[in-house]
Amino acid sequence: MVDTVKPFDRDTIRHAFEEIGRRACADGKIVEIAVYGGSAVVLTLPARATTKDVDAVFEQDKSWLRPIVKDIADQFGWPADWLNDGVKGFLSPRDGAPDAKALLATYPDAEDAGLRVFVPVPEYLFAMKAMAMRIGGVDEPQDVSDIRALGAEIGIETAEQAIALVEAFYPRSRISPKTEFGLEELYAKPRDK
Repeated sequence: MVDTVKPFDRDTIRHAFEEIGRRACADGKIVEIAVYGGSAVVLTLPARATTKDVDAVFEQDKSWLRPIVKDIADQFGWPADWLNDGVKGFLSPRDGAPDAKALLATYPDAEDAGLRVFVPVPEYLFAMKAMAMRIGGVDEPQDVSDIRALGAEIGIETAEQAIALVEAFYPRSRISPKTEFGLEELYAKPRDK
């Protein structure tokens, strides 16, 4: 079977969020989700144009949100898991800290009802992408590009800085040698000629 689903770009994601927000308003609800991974990069940096799904965590209103997500998938011909919480395994123990995430937007632009979308701050998103990195892997070559773009945004110049930033969000015991070696490879100093 050929995969005919187009990747999600910034406008597509926003359109889906507007639909969720519209339905939340109609039901008098305030729904909050936090978006992570490639979709957070798409929404916050110009360096990445698309993603294959929207990784998000929504602790409250799950029973209200799931049928809405399915309706939107049916309406646009998207996979049922276009909005999924598979990213939960990569959350930092600091995820709930007030400085870990920021409000990206509300849909519609109302305070009394709708959808509030949060994203991790660039430093946290960098750490998450580093923890999930698959250097040289064919599965997710986008990870390396995302890490480079986020590192440039933050000002990361060395492997030591990169690893220290990951350690600011994850216990040392959770950082795999693959992550360390990958960051060392990404931020290796060019050799003198």
